[in-house]
Amino acid sequence: MTDHQDWAAPPLTLPSDPAAWYQLSALGGWRTVVADTAHPITHDIVSARSRGTGGITAAWSSLPFAVPILCAAATGVGVHAMQQAVHALEAESFPLKRLVIALVDQANDRQPPVVKAASTMLAPRVAAVVPIPYDSALRTVGLREMTRLRPRTTHAAAALARAVFQTAQTTWGASLGTAEQPAPYNRSPEQTHHRTAHQSTHAEVPA
Repeated sequence: MTDHQDWAAPPLTLPSDPAAWYQLSALGGWRTVVADTAHPITHDIVSARSRGTGGITAAWSSLPFAVPILCAAATGVGVHAMQQAVHALEAESFPLKRLVIALVDQANDRQPPVVKAASTMLAPRVAAVVPIPYDSALRTVGLREMTRLRPRTTHAAAALARAVFQTAQTTWGASLGTAEQPAPYNRSPEQTHHRTAHQSTHAEVPA
């Protein structure tokens, strides 16, 4: 699913509760649902720990058949932030072996040595580390004109998809189950009577 908006367009207003996305996969019959979030992982984990409550990262990770994908820029600052996030996840006993990391190149350059070193360090601790090359077409047309994407971009996307599905199959088995259908909402007789008793007796005019 994609909204086909320009990359600079503001994000859509989408449900913040991770369980809503799980329900979406059941209601719509989707085999795969990809939810793109922008919440800061490390801050969320530390804040949840200080409050003594579950954070949004824990809520996402607790969903059935959920494979978290962490994205970071393929720069020194980016991989440092990623390493901090992985340390925080490990400290809270998150399942790192079903975590996929995507390191996104920000320019058409070779990866700096610090990025290669970080990838080598992270690879044994997580399910996969996938490099995503720079592609100017993603910046200009996004996914609206797929034919303009470079072959290495589509190859990287395929590698990322393979890593996610292999991680899911390794964790839950080769035949993944479907999401449970949510129970239908039935209005109780008391609610129906209350609604009928309080209906207006005159025609209302919309403001």
